[in-house]
Amino acid sequence: MSISIKDVEHVAKLARLDLNEKEKNQFTKQLNAILQYAEKLNELDTDNIQPTTHVLELTNVMREDETRESLPLKKVFLNAPEEEDGQIRVPAVLE
Repeated sequence: MSISIKDVEHVAKLARLDLNEKEKNQFTKQLNAILQYAEKLNELDTDNIQPTTHVLELTNVMREDETRESLPLKKVFLNAPEEEDGQIRVPAVLE
């Protein structure tokens, strides 16, 4: 499979890109080089390889949920733009 200048022009049109001739030629060469490299993967013998979702074995690395003390309100309100009646006041988003 190879990419033609027409393919590059089509994708550029879809992406609303205005490419000059030099850029069209450059992208055509680059995309063809990528496809040639990807075709090398077809040469690999993967018959006895188990499908995987990730190359490394992953385990859940999240910490356990623990009950902890909350920050004191005075400390929380130091980072708030405004405070009103013990709550953080923010600009209204609905009218």
